[in-house]
Amino acid sequence: MPLILMGTLTLATFWLVQKNNPAEKSQLERVRLHEPDYIIEDGSLSALNELGNTKYRILGNKVTHYDDDASIDIEVPRMRLFQPDKAPVTVKSKTGHLDGDLSILELFDNASIFRPAQPASATEPATLRMLASSSYFKVFINDDIIETDKPITLEQGMSIMTSTDGGTFDNIQQSMVLSGQVKGRIERAPRGTQ
Repeated sequence: MPLILMGTLTLATFWLVQKNNPAEKSQLERVRLHEPDYIIEDGSLSALNELGNTKYRILGNKVTHYDDDASIDIEVPRMRLFQPDKAPVTVKSKTGHLDGDLSILELFDNASIFRPAQPASATEPATLRMLASSSYFKVFINDDIIETDKPITLEQGMSIMTSTDGGTFDNIQQSMVLSGQVKGRIERAPRGTQ
């Protein structure tokens, strides 16, 4: 009799636990929603090269991270790319999206690439100020390449060029190639900057 009573209580307890706890899905079966898991105000993200120097830094007024794909949305993103012995290049826009691998930064709305003028050094010639503007840029972080397929305006010193099909900026060479119909004017560089 005590065994039957004990068995009945065990089964009843098991049944109540199963009824009150919904069946748990395995980690693989759980569906993650694209919802922020954390938000940082005035956030920054930096990456270092093999020598411990800053390779790039991304700043944003508001950084929103999503758990499902590890992507990041950024309000007013500013990214600075560093190359040894060359002027740092800054890209910025109103909004941005960084993929979960931290390899592609997309810049939307009033996007620009800026490189300040740099005087000549022992290893590098002088460079004029450069500003490229478009509605969209895609930064391939690991390749040091920035490209767009949208119309672009490129200013370097007093020269100005426009392109209908975008272009590609190579941060290693610090050069820009424009695509499509290209129009503009090229002004002679002032003495001492060539």
